[in-house]
Amino acid sequence: MAMQRLGVACLIALGLAIATPAWSQFTSFSSHSNSILEGNWQSCVGENGEYAERVFTHKVEGEPVYEVHLGPENEFAIFKGTSTTHRPHDSPDNLLKPYQVPMRGQDARYHWSIPSLNLSFDVAAAGGSRRECLSWYIVLTPLKPASR
Repeated sequence: MAMQRLGVACLIALGLAIATPAWSQFTSFSSHSNSILEGNWQSCVGENGEYAERVFTHKVEGEPVYEVHLGPENEFAIFKGTSTTHRPHDSPDNLLKPYQVPMRGQDARYHWSIPSLNLSFDVAAAGGSRRECLSWYIVLTPLKPASR
């Protein structure tokens, strides 16, 4: 019985080890104590041939204030409030203009200031080893520290 459990555990571990990685991911890290969102975002081509997108909702005291859209590809968006349906990034409601970061080969970076939400948003292409992915380093911070 113990050998069977060990065998099952080994099969599960092997399956996890060789499982294909998700076609989109966000790795959070922070080198700045005032960062709202900081990390590495990868937008990869999925089985459907399209790049992935991820949406973060920022809440203050439990109330949604805005959404941050990462991807697909080199697109970014910030919308006031939240929505249960996807909002197109070329919408006039997107506070990021331009919403597509200009690419120069594999190099790209952009900075937005959004005074209406007291936000500063920086993105930079981060390279990577997977040709089917675009990797971005992103930092979302307040424009000015919150008053106490």
